Amino acid sequence: MSEGPALENFLAEAQDFLGSNANARGESSFVWGEGSDRVGVLEEKTPEQERAEIEEAKRWKAIEFDAGFGWITGPTEYGGRALPSNFERGYHELAAKYSTPSTTPFGISLGMVAPTILAHGIVAVREQYLKSMHRGDAIGCQLFSEPVAGSDLAGIQTRAIRDGDEWRLTGQKVWTSNAQYSDIGEIITRTSPDKPKHKGLTMFLVDMRAPGVEIRPLRQMTGGASFNEVFFEDVRVPDSHRLGDVDEGWTVALTTLMNERAAIGGGAGMGTMSMTRFFEMARHYGVDDDPLIRQSLADVYIRMSVSGYTNQRAMAKIRAGQLPGPEMSIAKLALTQNMQKVVQLVSDILGPRLVADSGDWGAYAFGELVLGVPGMRIAGGTDEVMRNIVGERVLGLPKEPKPLS
Repeated sequence: MSEGPALENFLAEAQDFLGSNANARGESSFVWGEGSDRVGVLEEKTPEQERAEIEEAKRWKAIEFDAGFGWITGPTEYGGRALPSNFERGYHELAAKYSTPSTTPFGISLGMVAPTILAHGIVAVREQYLKSMHRGDAIGCQLFSEPVAGSDLAGIQTRAIRDGDEWRLTGQKVWTSNAQYSDIGEIITRTSPDKPKHKGLTMFLVDMRAPGVEIRPLRQMTGGASFNEVFFEDVRVPDSHRLGDVDEGWTVALTTLMNERAAIGGGAGMGTMSMTRFFEMARHYGVDDDPLIRQSLADVYIRMSVSGYTNQRAMAKIRAGQLPGPEMSIAKLALTQNMQKVVQLVSDILGPRLVADSGDWGAYAFGELVLGVPGMRIAGGTDEVMRNIVGERVLGLPKEPKPLS
């Protein structure tokens, strides 16, 4: 059977599944003053809300996976259907028309950790985790950043010392999203401190509930605690859970980082914002005729449109089976720059209403976005690191001069 009829049959199957398990979304349009006015980079939830969301997400992911729609492009030996990427794209386009539980808790797990396991894990580890992760039974987090190393991933100090068929891990990670409810973590460690910075690194999968693992929430200036610091004290990890070769963790890390920048640059954090909201805000406060405001509106619209088209090309490359490359740093950098432009725009429109709660719908609520944007300029690599990557690895410019010792 050719792909055309096969795709049609698949989409008919998907339509039946969605129609039987979810409610169709009604037509909706933005109306100023109606509904929630919350506009944030990250959803700040109470522990109770978080637990409820995870339970619903897991329930839906299991139903979806068991029906054959949980990992459409994945290898059949790990629970996938091994179908082309346009089948997955078609399913998601259909699913967007239905109201289903949020699968946000699986973003890092399936967007960053699972692809790294598939690319670098041994068969036994793939069999142990990939199906359960795509079914929602297990959740993974990313353990890269450290307090001292900052954005210099190669400067990490968490140590892994070999002990027979095991490794003993000791150190600290920071800014770890979802650590509080993750089952496993992808952690990069230093195994040969005598080698150059980018050498001597090794990647592992670690049990987040193993003895010696301590997770502490980090309170942000938005009021939420979306990130954590994680401490490791002589945590034992079997050698089978090593990803890639010993001292070759930098190569493994790049797989994760490029997928991370693809996910972040692809629009994470922009979903609660739309140009319609900004146009209506300007009209509501009577500044839609102000030439400077109109210029800012046009500038934001153009930037968001251009970055959207750029992301579409990058996502098409990934869906075609190609690995995301250094150009994903462009998408991540564009996202944070666009966010900064949005912050400036709403500041110009709202003025003091942004920082003093006047009770106006859609005004003071934007403060959460303003406080959250600085975190996005760090997540997935700082703006400065992204510029260096774009300059050196995309444009081929000379490397940044190193400071004199």
